[in-house]
Amino acid sequence: MAAVDLGASSGRVMAGSAGPGHLAVGEAHRFPNGPVRAGSTLYWDVLGIHRETLHGIQAVQAGGGLSGIGIDSWAVDYGLLDGSGALLGNPVHYRDSRTDGVPDRVVKTIPARELYDVTGVQQLPFNTLYQLVSEVDRLTSAETMLLIPDLLGYWLTGKVGAERTNASTTQLYDVRARTWAVDLAARAGIPPRLLPPLREPGERIGTLLPELAADLALPPVPVIAVGSHDTASAVVAVPAEPGARFAYISSGTWSLVGLELDAPELGDAAFAANFTNETGVDGKIRFLRNVMGLWVLTETLRTWAARGERADLAEVLAEAAEAPPLAAVVDVDAPAFLPPGDMPFRIARACRETGQRPPSTRGEIVRCIVDSLALAYRRTVRRAAELTGRTVDVVHVVGGGARNELLCRLTADACGVPVLAGPVEAAALGNVLVQARTLGEDLPDLTAMRALVRRTHPPRRYPPSGRGDGWDAAEARLQRPSDS
Repeated sequence: MAAVDLGASSGRVMAGSAGPGHLAVGEAHRFPNGPVRAGSTLYWDVLGIHRETLHGIQAVQAGGGLSGIGIDSWAVDYGLLDGSGALLGNPVHYRDSRTDGVPDRVVKTIPARELYDVTGVQQLPFNTLYQLVSEVDRLTSAETMLLIPDLLGYWLTGKVGAERTNASTTQLYDVRARTWAVDLAARAGIPPRLLPPLREPGERIGTLLPELAADLALPPVPVIAVGSHDTASAVVAVPAEPGARFAYISSGTWSLVGLELDAPELGDAAFAANFTNETGVDGKIRFLRNVMGLWVLTETLRTWAARGERADLAEVLAEAAEAPPLAAVVDVDAPAFLPPGDMPFRIARACRETGQRPPSTRGEIVRCIVDSLALAYRRTVRRAAELTGRTVDVVHVVGGGARNELLCRLTADACGVPVLAGPVEAAALGNVLVQARTLGEDLPDLTAMRALVRRTHPPRRYPPSGRGDGWDAAEARLQRPSDS
């Protein structure tokens, strides 16, 4: 199977295989991805993503045949199609400033509490709802909206639709009724015709268009709707034991931190805490909160590289491990850390604003970032448990952050429970598992899928070191105003 796994900084097409006692993925093709500024707007190069996706699918086929294709990606961003099916323009990047002030306008028409009661989605300035409202005048030319995985699937098959796990992130999906919230969309000025038919994870979208298959020398391969939000696919591959009381951290450019529920949690406390209820595979609810994630670290490395300073990740993490713990912390979820830019400068400014001495060496800066991430994970895991009345006995870290030994150790200390790290390629594995079930493998439910992950990709265990003190004091420092 070809598992197309698109992230905000890179895309990969993975060659995956699954069978009794067997589950594997290997990289067939990798390519850079990221925002492209044209004029004053940040765009995605979606045609470039499509081209590289096709190269990757060909590479999987060349490696030994192809049985299925599944696509997962980040959430909220979309392309608009006109009545002929043509793309009206490059999708805009969620870090673009076009939604500045838009949420405040929308909640004057639809109160934030009502939005949450219907959609269960946390208030984020780049939610699809707000992006569409920001370009409402253009919508008269559009016939449908397709989120990124659905747009790529449309170009492969000619079939229009929206897979549920990603649709549920848009703030236009009724999380209880499991339908589009068409009345809400209309009140916001968004034509309901833009909302395409919904699909279930595991549904066959269609087969490759004949002309495309001929151009690529590919057979008529089925394209399968997986958990098309990459976190939904990653959570499928969390190797949790049956009955385990676990939290998960899908750690990448963003960190998605939360619990798996059977039904949405829409109470006043969850609304006030700005937790989101996103649909998962097999009808589960991903009750989670976005934490800024490894973006702050990667953007710090990029800043140093742009200055001509050598910044090897392994080296700076080793330096961070030797730096004093919890010497300075920042709120990684603060709006200042969202856009691209000089992260070391912003970290220093945030420390001064809270009365702390800014870190000065590379090791101190990276230690500040990793400590701050672990502190945010601790805060979010504890709040999720409080809101749902659950106990968390273990935290599963999947995705790229599972490689970061320092982050995993500090997360175990901060949360006071063991961290089980891995698999790193959780999103691709979850993508493959859902495809494999559709193609006939005996994987009837998440329990069976996760059992296969445990057998084939056992996680690494990081127990708490017992040095769990200092985290409460660090949290308190974030609330302290500057003395200046």
